[in-house]
Amino acid sequence: MEYIIFQSILFASAMASGVGYVHMLQLEGYQTDGYFRWMKTRAGEAAFRMLPVFLSLILIPLAGGWAVWGCSALLLLPPWLRRRKVKKPLALTSRVVRLLAALALLFGASTFLVWLPEGAGRLRLLIPTALYALLPFWVLVAHFVTLPIQKAVNNRYLRDAKRRLASHPSLTVIGVTGSYGKTSVKNILSALLSVRWNVCATPESFNTPMGVVRTVRGAVPGGGGLDATHEMFICEMGARRKGEIKELCDIASPKHGIVTAIGPMHLETFGSIETVASTKCELFDALPPDGTAFLCSDDPMLRERKPANAVTYGLDPAFDPDYRADGIAADASGTRFTVHTRDGRAQEFTTALLGAHQVLNLLAGIAVADTLGAPMNRLPAAVRTIRPVPHRLQLIPGRPITYIDDAFNSNPAGAKAALDVLAMLDGLKILVTPGMVELGPEQDTLNRAFGVQAAAVCDHVALIGRRQTAPIAEGLSEAGYPGEKLKVYETLKEATDWVKTIQGHENIYVLLENDLPDNY
Repeated sequence: MEYIIFQSILFASAMASGVGYVHMLQLEGYQTDGYFRWMKTRAGEAAFRMLPVFLSLILIPLAGGWAVWGCSALLLLPPWLRRRKVKKPLALTSRVVRLLAALALLFGASTFLVWLPEGAGRLRLLIPTALYALLPFWVLVAHFVTLPIQKAVNNRYLRDAKRRLASHPSLTVIGVTGSYGKTSVKNILSALLSVRWNVCATPESFNTPMGVVRTVRGAVPGGGGLDATHEMFICEMGARRKGEIKELCDIASPKHGIVTAIGPMHLETFGSIETVASTKCELFDALPPDGTAFLCSDDPMLRERKPANAVTYGLDPAFDPDYRADGIAADASGTRFTVHTRDGRAQEFTTALLGAHQVLNLLAGIAVADTLGAPMNRLPAAVRTIRPVPHRLQLIPGRPITYIDDAFNSNPAGAKAALDVLAMLDGLKILVTPGMVELGPEQDTLNRAFGVQAAAVCDHVALIGRRQTAPIAEGLSEAGYPGEKLKVYETLKEATDWVKTIQGHENIYVLLENDLPDNY
């Protein structure tokens, strides 16, 4: 009976711990290379969590009759060690349920069904405990076992989405991708096209194949999705690996496409900026002969890949864009600018969006809307209604502290743009950041450059996580930033609590730049 109790406790503890590993696999998009990378970077933390298991493996051969109960008590600890409050909880999807069920069956079979006789002695404790120590790999085994089922389910939903799109031949599909700015451009374009057409856009960051499929099938949070009344479908397309934009185009069949920018995002999986560029431009390759490619002429890598059917937009007149903005004036209340078209028209715009860099995002939407036939004289009113995407330079006013929330998925260009916004504000300027990730071998260099840029703008800097932010601190030091103005904290709460203690300033502006996901 004591062995049954021991193995029951071990099984329950392993399943509770296994939920955490499944969560990380989900955050990595069920990609095993990302999961292995997470295990490598978190090896120390994982070892600490498994310390009671390792201790049990040492004690079992040495201990006497109390080994069963002592190790049972130890095995209750792993699920509770180093528990952290997660920012994005595990989504209990049908895939996760299948994965956890497979984990329970596989691990249960290995501990309960591989039953040793009483004569085996302490091996009856040692073997199941050793199997527990391999729990992260059991999650991978469960993943591979359920993969054929998941592929069959995905293919069924995929066929249904394609059937629905094929039954809607009058629908115009517009693909939007880029290293950054794609969600903002998607939302801007949705507002501008709505002045003439009934528009559907992929919600939030539903920019993966299954996210697009769910939108087409109407299976999105809170209801909605594509239906027979829609005339335009704006499809945001994200990618971390070569070929993923092509995969999305095979689903959505876009007629028109926008590539907003090429930058050093997700270099851990892409490998090089050239691969990023070729992947994003898979959207252009998928357009039909009567489709139109829209691109920013200010971006040198996009200029090199400009297709024949392109409409360009940009700020630099040297590259002769079809849609150009000038007269840009930005302050804390928003941005004003004038758009000039190739055929000689000019139109003034005012927006509540912060920062001159937002002009490029708006210009992309204006170029598409005008080209497709939306009345230019109706676009300024639509632009005035556009509000920031949550956590993307979102102003949260207060007294004396005003937060600028730019916490979503920061990148080098976006981080610099956020500092430019902070620089134009009149008051005490504070940067709070954990740095940038997923930048591959250039990550330290780019974070160090961010530190140099911050030194020229910020009165105070609070870094979150000493190891991750060391390159930013180096950049600050290289720029001669005073050490007493730099703080390093382990959590965002500690940093914001410190900000609240600052006195003697009428206006304090706090830039929250990036928020690392739970797998970092």
